[in-house]
Parts: sequence; structure tokens; C-alpha cells
Amino acid sequence: MKVEALLFGGVAVFFGAAAVLYGVWSRADPAGTAALIVACGMAALVSFFCATNYVRRGRRPQDRSDTEVADAAGPLEFFPPHSPWPIVTALGFALSATGVVFGLWLLLIGFGVLARGVAGLVFQYANRGADQEG
Repeated sequence: MKVEALLFGGVAVFFGAAAVLYGVWSRADPAGTAALIVACGMAALVSFFCATNYVRRGRRPQDRSDTEVADAAGPLEFFPPHSPWPIVTALGFALSATGVVFGLWLLLIGFGVLARGVAGLVFQYANRGADQEG
């Protein structure tokens, strides 16, 4: 993940520099500057995620030149078989988007449902390995 972190970090630096130059040279167009700033933020977020995974998990077998094919064998990650939380998250997002049109009350309800759906996704398997360690 180190290579990916550096790659997306370079993309973030490029978009950041482009946003500064575009903002200085086009004083009448704030939309383009905002789009470049958002692109810089998204690339920086992916770079941060890759760097954090590299620090937490170390080098992958694909990153080392002295590994064999068998070193990458085995389960890749845990993937949940079924979960109701993606549906709750989608419903919350739909309610929030509808709330932009119909009123603040529906937007706030949508944000509540969306927050519960995201929290459910994040913490659904938070204790997955705790009972297996003893």
C-alpha cells in the first residue's frame, strides 16, 4: 500500500497546486476552484487510507520481491454474508436527498437514519475477533 499512498499523494499535490493556480488566474470562476479542491481532498483521503493500512498491516506479499506465490494464499479478508445496514444507509441518504426538496424536517430525519445506518455498518463486526482470543 505504500506505492498507492505515494501515488495518490502525488495526485493530491497536483490537484492542490492546480487549485491554487486556477484560483489565482480565474478570479471570476469559483466553481472550478471548488471542484479542484474537492478532487485534492478525495485524493488525499485515499492516500491517507492507503498509508494508514501500510503502517497498520505492513508490507504485502505483492510489495516484496523475495516472496513466493504461496505467501499470498489464504483468506484475504472477512466479508459479511448479509447485512441490513446498507439498506438502512441507502434509505437515510434517499430521505436526506428528498429532504433538500421538501423541507428541513425530512432532511433531519434522513440524517438520523443515515447516521444510524453508517454506524451500523462500521460497528456491526467490531467485536468479531474478541471472543476467539481467549
